[in-house]
Amino acid sequence: MNDYHYAGFWLRTTAAIIDSILILMIISPILTAIYGTDYWLNGAGASGVWHILFNYLLPALAIIIFWCYMSATPGKMVCQLTIIDADTGEKPSTRQCIGRYLGYYVSMLPLFLGIIWVGLDKRKQGWHDKLAGTLVIKHSSANVVDEEVN
Repeated sequence: MNDYHYAGFWLRTTAAIIDSILILMIISPILTAIYGTDYWLNGAGASGVWHILFNYLLPALAIIIFWCYMSATPGKMVCQLTIIDADTGEKPSTRQCIGRYLGYYVSMLPLFLGIIWVGLDKRKQGWHDKLAGTLVIKHSSANVVDEEVN
């Protein structure tokens, strides 16, 4: 059995906040250029095509691509976290990444209970992790040494 350092609730929350800030820094100027400041002041265009594209579709695609290729989003990278397959310890498959993203909706629906579950679970898995068969681990100096040797 591997000795993983599971990433806890607050560290994962920090990574999510970093990711949210980065996404806002990218999409805010674009949406302002398209809709003007009325978008932020009174919701003008809040149901338009560009709103849906930049607030939902592109962030989802970016997150899934980061998970597939880097096993982490930029926020997770800053926090030295990696998403792995819970059974093999390897990078998650594309199917797992997509399932994990969709699992966030399941985790959030009942008052964010599936997200809060990270703080209660022995392996720090949220419902989205359990559904996708993934873990989020923290890099340790021992893991880095092992990676450099292998």
